[in-house]
Amino acid sequence: MTDPHADPDGLAGIRDRLLDAALPHVPFDGWTQATFDAAVTDSDVDPALARAAFPRGAVDMALAFHYRGDALMVQRIAEADLAQMRFRDRVAAAIRFRLEAMEMDKEAVRRGATLFALPNHAADGAGAIWHTADAIWTALGDTARDYNWYTKRATLSAIYSSTVLYWLGDDSPGHQATWEFLDRRIDNVMSFEGVKGKVMKSPLGRVLEKGPLRLLDRVRAPDQTFRENAPGWTRR
Repeated sequence: MTDPHADPDGLAGIRDRLLDAALPHVPFDGWTQATFDAAVTDSDVDPALARAAFPRGAVDMALAFHYRGDALMVQRIAEADLAQMRFRDRVAAAIRFRLEAMEMDKEAVRRGATLFALPNHAADGAGAIWHTADAIWTALGDTARDYNWYTKRATLSAIYSSTVLYWLGDDSPGHQATWEFLDRRIDNVMSFEGVKGKVMKSPLGRVLEKGPLRLLDRVRAPDQTFRENAPGWTRR
């Protein structure tokens, strides 16, 4: 590893070994202590080192699985030729890449959705979804630094999470029903954006621009350099 942010503690290889060893157990035991213990045994990793790699055990392991999917998606976006696509189709392609990256481990995704639906892990789940949305927008070249940075990621988080839930229950050939569902969700958002654009051109929109929306002009995206050097921050 040459990028210190990519592996700040030198444990990336250990995490990969443990995660690879855990995946065969997840469909049966979920993201649980039993799976974590089995992964430690099967990978022949020292238990203390395993705990250093995943301090919260299976919960951190489930998050690592999610971030692995994000990384695979970003790699596929970089390799794909999306330049001729409409932007909404690029977003749809990115989400499809993300789901296809985990197609062979669909049950692990299902078990993760169950884990992060629990109240004590809901914040972790929300953070993971946000991370995926941020990874998509960043990979597609988003340059927003104002409040749109947040609204874009919030909207895409909702689209992605609903599509994942649909995908988990979809048994159609090639998951065709999921891709049609995804297209409908994106079309819904695009329709809303069209209505919003008309409102902003109306007398009401001009009033809003001079009042409440002016306050939003002060909102800025988080400083990435600060985040990466802040205590506890780890680039996924």
